[in-house]
Amino acid sequence: MRIDLFRHEDIDGFLALAAAEGWICGRWEFDFLLRSFPQGCLVAREADLPVGYVTSIKYGESGWVGNLLVRKECRGKGVGTALMKQALAALSEAGAGTAWLTASPEGKPIYESLGFTAVDVVNRWVGEGIGGKVPIREALSRAEILAIDQAGWGDRRDVLIDVVSGRGQVWGSRDAFLVSQPCADGIQLGPWGGTDRGALLLLDDALVGAGRGTRVFLDAPIRNTGQTSLLLGMGFSIRGSTLLMCRGEAPIYAPERIFALASMGSMG
Repeated sequence: MRIDLFRHEDIDGFLALAAAEGWICGRWEFDFLLRSFPQGCLVAREADLPVGYVTSIKYGESGWVGNLLVRKECRGKGVGTALMKQALAALSEAGAGTAWLTASPEGKPIYESLGFTAVDVVNRWVGEGIGGKVPIREALSRAEILAIDQAGWGDRRDVLIDVVSGRGQVWGSRDAFLVSQPCADGIQLGPWGGTDRGALLLLDDALVGAGRGTRVFLDAPIRNTGQTSLLLGMGFSIRGSTLLMCRGEAPIYAPERIFALASMGSMG
């Protein structure tokens, strides 16, 4: 087995395996990741056949590891651990003192062996758009959005906020923002951050903007308790959960300011 860089021609193979696992991800993510942090996006190969994948991306002083996926027939042979070690080394060499990821129950032992600890649980919520007339609110500046996001994660994630804002609809109100992005056969809500006072107002805006009956997804940390009753009241239900884990320098993590992640597990 050898490990080398994730190539653009590897994307289709990954997406096919991811679809079989029920993952929600799109080609645009890999175009973004390979452009932004190519040294941390890796593929394990056996005789030129890709058997495992991982991606990572560095933000300010932290990084995120995602898309760790190994072919079923190759699992239990150390492929995932080898990929993780190289991705973490790439982040460390780039100056990331903290690494984040979301873990399935199957992946949790691998990550714990590499020094990750659980800091939260992330629930996958699914609901529907409601349609109607979208209210007009004052737009937030890029600087305001970045500051709100940093208040939750303790780091500047300019490159991530810029790419998701550019491909989706940005909703802003008071001291909160929400991005709704096209995703699979519906709309993904996230990143979504701020304080209760402003953030919860934006859910109605986004659901109206999504259109009646459109499937809506979001990944939300359970330590933000302010949104749970609201999501349930809007007909959302939990369809799964993962562990939010980190390693390295203790992060400034404020879950009460994080209402949804920016991706469905791959980029934070």
